Amino acid sequence: MSEFHPTQYWHEIEDGRIQCDVCPRDCKLHEGQRGACFVRMREGDQIVSTTYGRSSGFCIDPIEKKPLNHFYPGSSVLSFGTAGCNLACRFCQNSDISKTRDMDRLMDRASPQALAEAAARHGCRSVAFTYNDPVIFLEYAMDVADACHARNIKTVAVSAGYMHERARRDFYAKIDAANIDLKGFTDDFYFKLTAAHLQPVLDTLLYLKHETDVWLELTTLLIPGQNDSDEELTALSNWVARELGRDVPLHFSAFHPAHKMLDTPPTPPGTLVRARKIAMEAGLDYVYLGNVHDADGDTTFCPQCRAPLIVRDLYEIKRHALAQGGFCPACGTAIPGRFEDAVGHFGRRRIPVAIGRE
Repeated sequence: MSEFHPTQYWHEIEDGRIQCDVCPRDCKLHEGQRGACFVRMREGDQIVSTTYGRSSGFCIDPIEKKPLNHFYPGSSVLSFGTAGCNLACRFCQNSDISKTRDMDRLMDRASPQALAEAAARHGCRSVAFTYNDPVIFLEYAMDVADACHARNIKTVAVSAGYMHERARRDFYAKIDAANIDLKGFTDDFYFKLTAAHLQPVLDTLLYLKHETDVWLELTTLLIPGQNDSDEELTALSNWVARELGRDVPLHFSAFHPAHKMLDTPPTPPGTLVRARKIAMEAGLDYVYLGNVHDADGDTTFCPQCRAPLIVRDLYEIKRHALAQGGFCPACGTAIPGRFEDAVGHFGRRRIPVAIGRE
C-alpha cells in the first residue's frame, strides 16, 4: 500500500501523461515520474504528494524572522518545511532543505492535529509554512491550517508565489498572512536565476492584495550585480506603490554566497540602505532591511510624523509605542497590520521542537 497522499491539482492529457496544475511549470508525468519540485509524483492514474505529514524539522521562531513586521509583532511562530521546491534558484539560501533529494532527511512526522496542538502548547500565535515553498506541499499545509484555525492559531505562508489560479485560490483561503519573495523585477532575472517567470508572481501579489484578507509583506533578496541596480529597484518600488499600495511592507535582505552562487560576494550594507531610500522615495511607507544590523531598517516609523513606533534589534523588540488597536500615539495615524492590545516579547530565540517526541 502506498504511503503517499492523493492530490487534486492535476488532469490527464491526450498522450496518456498527467499534468500537474499546481504551478506554471505544468509538469507532464509518466508513471513513476516526479515533477520539477521532486515531491509531487505520478503513481497510477493520479499525482500524489510524497511528503505529506513529513518534515525536515520544527522550530519556534520570532515572527519577525519570516519576515513579518506588522503581523502580531513580538509573537512566536512554529515554523516547518518539507523538502523540494518548484523554483530552481541558483542563489537558494535554504538549498540543504529545498534542493535535497534525500527523502530520509524527512524524519520528523506530525499530523495536522499534532502540529496545531504543539503550537498551542508552546504558546505560538501562528504556524508558518516556510524553509521550502509550501506551494508544493499545499495539501498538508491546508490541513494543518484547518487544525490551527480550530484552536484560534493563525497561519503564515512564506512563498515565492509561483502558483496557478485554482491552487492559489484554495491555498490562500486557509492563510492569514504571507511573505512573498519578489526575487527581482525582470523576467530575464527570473528565467536565468530561478528557471521561472515574473508574471505569475505578480499575479499572486495582485490577487492577495485585492481579492483576499491575507496580510501581505514582500521580501527581495538583493544580489550584487543581478537585481540591485537603481533602475530595477525603482521599477520594483514604483510597481509595489502603484499596484499594491504604499502600506505594503517591503523587506530588502542581504544575500550571502550559497548554493550555485558561491563566488558572488555578499550584499554590501550600503546597497541595502540605497534600496531602502529608493523605495521610500517611490512612496512606500514601510521599508525594512534584513540580514544586517541597521537601526532605521529594523524600526517601524509612523509614516505621518516619523515617530519610532516599534524599535527592533535583529528580530527582538526593544521598545514599542503603538497605541491600542495599532495607532501612532503622537498623531493618531492608523498603522496597517494585525496587532493585539500588547506587543509580544518572544525575542530572537530559535527553539527546536520534536513534535510527537516531546
